[in-house]
Amino acid sequence: MYQIQLTKPCTAYFIGIGGISMSGFAELLHDAGFTVKGSDANRSKITEHLQSLGVEVLYGQKSNNITSDIDFVVYTAAIHPDNPEFRAAKEMGLPMMERAEMVGQVMKNYTNAIGVSGTHGKTTTTSMLTHIFLAAKKDPTISVGGILDAIHGNIRVGHSENFITEACEYTNSFLKFHPTAGIILNIDADHLDFFKDLDDIRHSFHRFAKLLPKNGVLIINSDIEKLDAITNDLDCRIITFGLENPADYEAKDITFGEDGCGSFELVRFGKETGIRVRLSVIGRHNVANALSAIATAEYYDIPMETIQEGLLAFHGTERRFEQKGSFHGVTVVDDYAHHPTEIKATLQAAAKFPHKRLWCVFQPHTYSRTRALLHEFAEALSLADNVVLADIYAAREADPGDISSKTLQEEMKKLGKDAYYFPDFEQIKKFLLENCIDGDLLITMGAGNIVTIGEDLVKE
Repeated sequence: MYQIQLTKPCTAYFIGIGGISMSGFAELLHDAGFTVKGSDANRSKITEHLQSLGVEVLYGQKSNNITSDIDFVVYTAAIHPDNPEFRAAKEMGLPMMERAEMVGQVMKNYTNAIGVSGTHGKTTTTSMLTHIFLAAKKDPTISVGGILDAIHGNIRVGHSENFITEACEYTNSFLKFHPTAGIILNIDADHLDFFKDLDDIRHSFHRFAKLLPKNGVLIINSDIEKLDAITNDLDCRIITFGLENPADYEAKDITFGEDGCGSFELVRFGKETGIRVRLSVIGRHNVANALSAIATAEYYDIPMETIQEGLLAFHGTERRFEQKGSFHGVTVVDDYAHHPTEIKATLQAAAKFPHKRLWCVFQPHTYSRTRALLHEFAEALSLADNVVLADIYAAREADPGDISSKTLQEEMKKLGKDAYYFPDFEQIKKFLLENCIDGDLLITMGAGNIVTIGEDLVKE
């Protein structure tokens, strides 16, 4: 197996270099002195940024892009064996690795490699840790699954032993990682197009925890169901955090200000500390995320004052309760939530935000997820005063013909909750312009392109 060594730069080729994660690691290797080349189907701000750094980006994937000077090839999960560049690299016998394998190999180059996992909250928690480590002047290398203002993008190349990255469970990508510290924020039923059921998902998280070395640490949510199934045979140190069950790190006297942002008294190992932690993000779920970040930071001997400074400086990432502006006195927020648990957390947090009526414009993400969690989606969305449904965003899937947003609308009616459905964005925008009133809060929600509705409305 080929091993990437940051101290021994060579030539790397990325098939699909314009992806949010691929581009970040291309930039990381380029900064380390590697000659980085790659291809993508289309020009974008990301590819143009890479080109401005001196990375060679080719548009269109052709077999003759693969040349003999390439030392190894990285490809995304979306690239299939019939891809002309993939096939050419195979025929030439070049070392090849999928994106997750590449991330894992990069992690081996760091003494402190932190993998942030969980069904929900990875981007937010990774961002919280980023702010804390920056405040502590730890000069971390960061890979985050969203755009974070503090690092002007999704990647930060540091020059220390500290590396922080999201660790995604989908297709078991995180099992290719090599963390020395792992965070498990939560475990929920999701990605059921890949996992068989919740027990299968739990098994994968257990395997992720088993990757940690004896001198490593697992920071895990004590509120996870069947926690022992994850922790009972681990060799590493275990530190727990939680809001409901007893834990090493707990939050007491949780309150929310007029802006919806939380604060709490920190309880550490059963003792009240007298420390009040203030956040600049909304929602009870972010209190739990903050606890995990605090536990991790203290494990690395970061002073509490610095942790507080870092958390207070974090105002969220792109597409995580991101305020987009307003139209006709209506506040517009966008959120990436695409799972019932995330929707519930976001709408509960929004309830503490100043508003008259709460509108949720939801775009389901993938047919398989919508079908598997149909009733849970209906229950979660019912927390909004008014719900508008867009068509399902197919992502990687083909339309099976037996599930649609109208099915979700019917499920909500069974719960006594009306929802509006429109087959295209223009009809949705027209409806909102006619029905939202001054003082309302409008959230566009989903992992697809629903964000454009809010962006268009604030231009009105």
